Amino acid sequence: MNKIVLIIQREYLSRVKKKSFLVTTFLVPFLFIAMYALIFYVALNNREPITTVYVVDQSGFVANKLEDTEHLLFLSTDESIASLKKKMERGETSSLLLVVPAGVATSQTVELYDTEKKGIGTINTLESKLNDILRAKALADAGIDINTLNGIKPAVSIKSKELTVDGEKDSHVGTAIGISFGLSILIYISLFLYGNQVMRGIIEEKSNRIIEVVISSVKPFQLMMGKIIGVGLVGVTQFVLWIILSVSFMAATSAVMINSKPEMHTSVKMQDGVGNGEVKQNNQERQSKMEAIVQQIKAIDYPYVLGCFLIYFIGGYLLYSALFAMVGSAVDSETETQQFMLPIIMPLLFTYMLSFSVLINNPHGSLAFWLSMVPFTSPIGMLVRIPFGVPVWQLLLSIALLVIGFLLTTYAAARVYRVGILMYGKKASYKELFKWFRYKG
Repeated sequence: MNKIVLIIQREYLSRVKKKSFLVTTFLVPFLFIAMYALIFYVALNNREPITTVYVVDQSGFVANKLEDTEHLLFLSTDESIASLKKKMERGETSSLLLVVPAGVATSQTVELYDTEKKGIGTINTLESKLNDILRAKALADAGIDINTLNGIKPAVSIKSKELTVDGEKDSHVGTAIGISFGLSILIYISLFLYGNQVMRGIIEEKSNRIIEVVISSVKPFQLMMGKIIGVGLVGVTQFVLWIILSVSFMAATSAVMINSKPEMHTSVKMQDGVGNGEVKQNNQERQSKMEAIVQQIKAIDYPYVLGCFLIYFIGGYLLYSALFAMVGSAVDSETETQQFMLPIIMPLLFTYMLSFSVLINNPHGSLAFWLSMVPFTSPIGMLVRIPFGVPVWQLLLSIALLVIGFLLTTYAAARVYRVGILMYGKKASYKELFKWFRYKG
């Protein structure tokens, strides 16, 4: 046991003291936040150029109803289509040419000419405007008042309530889906990230022949467990620091937002004073949406979610890192690991892909239940289900099966590891691994 502790200490300290670990741990949360801030900034400030759309209206009722937008300027013209095409081909104009045929109400087809392909947003805007014009004409021909019809716009808002033994409480489905996505992505990446560290460490020591010296002092099982637990503690340390840094940043951001609220109220009052009721209403709607989002975020049981994440991260890591260690002991270089990696990653990959479709749409179905029980799929399957509410007995059963799965996997991996760690120059195969597993002694 003392030897395992020494190996754990070596693996842990050798990685924690690296500059790469410190840089990754303290900068990753800020880099992610900066990345999302940059994406929002670019999205908000990346304005499309204003494009002139020359409209040749052969129907006689479309051109005068096309209203300009922020990026499209419609200009009706009587110039011939051939002349406009030649100008565009010679590069005299970089505008669009929209040809509306006389029977557009029947054919519902128009032609759009350009010297370069426009973005999907421009096409969708033009289609939306033309559809509205044709719809209005069809309703007018049928004797239906378009203004009355447009005034009838029901907007049903569903407020989900969950019935529990403690009474009713709000059921934030959108928040649950967001958390499920985040947890499935995080657990999928982390299991491979830290599992690969175990495998690469073993391959490196084996290729440098350091492993022969180490094996003379400790048993192969002790070495394998020391490496697995040591790297696992590095992962837990990194996650805990990320959580602390993220919570601290969120608290600072919330404080800034709270301090800025009086300015928002003052701005609304000033706008109301000059009679701008529409602006006030928009600000109130925006503020109410922000408050609803904040309430949903506050309603999350963070200790429960984070506790379950750590449990399944540790359990899943221990299970898969044992398999990664087995693969690392069986090969002489990282390029030889590919043939063994696919069967290992398939259960996680399968569950990860289903988490974005089947599991979030039916988190309490039979497929979701079994995926959250099988040890090879439960680290993702159960974490996707947890935000939707999982019975305690299912959670405890899943954890128990994960522990049993880890013990059985570690036993099988250790039997292969004890032989493979000293094998050199022989290309491993599944048949060889089975032989190594059956070796006695």
